[in-house]
Amino acid sequence: MFETRSHTLGVAAIGFGIAGATVYVLMAGITLAHIETVSGQVPLDLRPSGYDLEDVAVLFDGLGEDGRRYYLTCQLPLDTLYPALLALTLVCTIGWFRQRLPNNKLASIAVAASIGTAFFDYCENLGITSMILRWPNLSEHVVRLTSTASIAKSGLTMLALLLVAVLIAKWIRKPKTDLHL
Repeated sequence: MFETRSHTLGVAAIGFGIAGATVYVLMAGITLAHIETVSGQVPLDLRPSGYDLEDVAVLFDGLGEDGRRYYLTCQLPLDTLYPALLALTLVCTIGWFRQRLPNNKLASIAVAASIGTAFFDYCENLGITSMILRWPNLSEHVVRLTSTASIAKSGLTMLALLLVAVLIAKWIRKPKTDLHL
């Protein structure tokens, strides 16, 4: 039974990873690139240090009505898929390594960071959607909350990826006779 579960987690991690990478490549290469080309500004999704009311206004002005509609109808739907795919990839990967490193508290923290990443990415998406729909009546409060979600998403993503790398390194360094396969 253990080998079946391990195999299932490995296959799921690979499948979710491929799907997530595909969505990421589409966003980075097409939708986010288009938003940056049209506006001359970095999209909100790609600002790990956040943004303020003026930054959002400059971006949305630069996008114009068609660009804001594109953000809303092309970028954000793709970014509705990505957070869940990333979290599932990370959680399945962590689960797979966790089986080989039982009682590892680092794995629990990594799972929490992975889920937090998705949560704050969805908060960011809701904030961006709200700002686009209310444009030009931007609320400083909504901008601040959305920017905070962007910062939290970025920080938790880095933390989750770092913890997965540490788990992999621990697994590699573990003597093969101690592995729970």
